[in-house]
Amino acid sequence: MAKKAGANTPLPKARAQVLHTLGFGVPATSDPHHFKVVIPKASTGKVQISEHLGLQSASNDNAVIDRVLLDRPRWTAIRAEVQRAFNARLAAHGIKPGTWKVGDNPVDRLLGKELCVLAWAVEQMEMEKITVAVRNWLALRPEERWWLFGMTAMSTGGVMDAGKGWRAALKHGLGDVAQSELLAPRARRGKPEQEVAQASLGLFGDEAP
Repeated sequence: MAKKAGANTPLPKARAQVLHTLGFGVPATSDPHHFKVVIPKASTGKVQISEHLGLQSASNDNAVIDRVLLDRPRWTAIRAEVQRAFNARLAAHGIKPGTWKVGDNPVDRLLGKELCVLAWAVEQMEMEKITVAVRNWLALRPEERWWLFGMTAMSTGGVMDAGKGWRAALKHGLGDVAQSELLAPRARRGKPEQEVAQASLGLFGDEAP
């Protein structure tokens, strides 16, 4: 019986591959692809979110992509819910939780993409709508957030692209309850729960987007 139980619990082996992590799930390896959230010491300083391509970068010139600058009040409005959501995902993989702190905060590459989607949505949003945007963002599945990141990053993913193209669409889509469903990919409907769970389990694998 003990042998059978062991055969049904393969997850510990997968978890053992990422024993040491930094921040929110970033593998403590040599220059991994990840995101970095820089929180300045000054209470009024803007929070910067950048993507660090690591060894995947073709050259040092494009190794870091500055994705968004958030005013401090906007960051304050989203940080707690983002931390809670990310830590729940990390815990499901047996990975230690993270906590936002002043300075550099490493974030797993997929979680970083998801964070950018929310940050892009709220960067120019009316403060009173941010709570709605956070709720709509939480309602999206991880693969939906990855899809939205990919669509936005293709043409308007830079720090200077606020209010343009998909960035504007995210603002209106997540900030308006009636429009939030319009931004979700069609594949969302009718997707088996088992398939969604398998996609989520690839959070830290190379096969994920």
